[in-house]
Parts: sequence; structure tokens; C-alpha cells
Amino acid sequence: MTVPANLVSSHRPAGASDSAAPAAVAVDLGSSTVGVWASHRGTINAPCGDAFTASRPLLRRGRIVDPAGCVTLLSQLIRRYSEPVPAGGVVAACRPVLAGDRDQAVMRVVLEEVFAPTRLVFIDTVRAAAIGSGAAAGSLLVADIGTQLTEVALLEHGRVIAARRAELGTRDLTRGANLDLICGIVAQHLDELRGAATAAEIGPAIARGVLLVGDGAVHPGLCTTLSAVLRLPVHRAASPRTAAVNGAGLAAMSLLRHPASSWSRPDSNGGPS
Repeated sequence: MTVPANLVSSHRPAGASDSAAPAAVAVDLGSSTVGVWASHRGTINAPCGDAFTASRPLLRRGRIVDPAGCVTLLSQLIRRYSEPVPAGGVVAACRPVLAGDRDQAVMRVVLEEVFAPTRLVFIDTVRAAAIGSGAAAGSLLVADIGTQLTEVALLEHGRVIAARRAELGTRDLTRGANLDLICGIVAQHLDELRGAATAAEIGPAIARGVLLVGDGAVHPGLCTTLSAVLRLPVHRAASPRTAAVNGAGLAAMSLLRHPASSWSRPDSNGGPS
């Protein structure tokens, strides 16, 4: 996949406007829905991926496959705000856990084209969801079951200690997969996390149960089935589909107010926070 030259060479952001007051912005580019949160403007979203067009999805399995289309969609989306989003703000972008450098680079080009930020940081979706759910304190297990990806992570005070990811989600339930398969993947990931973390790290998280976010949290029967498979309490986030973008928004606000904040320090799983 190549990044179109016009995305790199453009001199003016496609969607941001000129303004003296910088904004905090959060972006969650999901495989079926893109969400944007902007300070003093709220959250807006639009379908993408397979839900955007059956013939040419913008994202597939958490990866941007049509950068120009993403620029167009994001630019159109932020124009729905009654107050324009100014260039030069701070953008916190959700990324799938264990995202590769290439995937992150493509996302960076898209976001810089649309928002022209003075600072752009990436935050793992599982971490953002924990923050947005108000559950980041202490040890926590998060299962983010999206439409095309399943991510499971162990967090310690909001920082990713270990994580696993599978290219399987609720959309696959219409294509031959079943709840037992998805929940079995989560159980396998959890077993692997038990081996990757110390007892002191994962013990309190196991006792606390699993925070469930993403599309799977609203799918009938999935939460109950997952709890039975894991033999653990599974807690559905209050706003499972917007928890990540809301958490990223809190991170962006923190960076805007305190530029020396430590959001850019690397997590234990190898990626910047």
C-alpha cells in the first residue's frame, strides 16, 4: 500500500481551519466507524470500513487501506461541527494494540493532512478505553472486541503491560464465526498474558474481572458467554463504543493544558503511549 503523493505534499490541511485558539482533538479510526472528539464541540462519528462502502472499505482489520478516502471522510466529518476545528491543536489518535510502524505512519500522514496539529500522539485503544471508562487506576484486564479486531491487554495504572490481538470481530459472526470462537480467542489471549506477566501484575486484575468495550459489549449474549468461558466477572463499559475516543480526548486535553505531560513515554509492550 502506498500513500498518495498529494497527502504528503499538501500545504494546507483538508479539514482544519485557521484560528488562534488551539483545540484538543481525539480520533478513533475503527474498522466500521470513525469517531472524532473535539474540545468544546463534543463527539461525532460516521461509518467507514465495510459499513462505508462494500466495494472499497477505508479500513480493514484496523489498518487504513484508503488514505485519501480517510482524509475525505474526516474532513467532511469535522465540518459538521458548528464551530470549526482550528489547525495547530493537539491530536490524540487511537491505534490498535501492537500496531506496526507502517500502519502508524499511514495514520500519521492522514491525521496531519486533516488537522495540521502542533502535536500528534498515539494511544493504544485499550488504554484509551480504560481511561474513557474511568477504570484506568490499578491493575486492569481489557477486552476490546470490535467489528474486525479483538484486543486483550493487561494495564497497570493506565499503562499497557502486555497485550495480544487477533483479526477477528463481531462482523465475522455473520460470516461463519460464533460467540464461542470469539470468546475462545479472548480466553487464549488471557492465558498468554498470564504467562507474560508476573503474578503481582496480573493477580489483582484477575480478581477485578474484565472490562469489555467495543462493539462486542453491545452484542446480545457476548458478555454472558465471555464470562462463562473465562470464569471471571466481565463488566460492560457504560459507553463501550465511545469509551476509547472519550479517553483519547482526555489525553489530548491533558497535553493541551500541560505540554510537558508524559503521554509519549513508551509502554512496556514496545509502543509509544
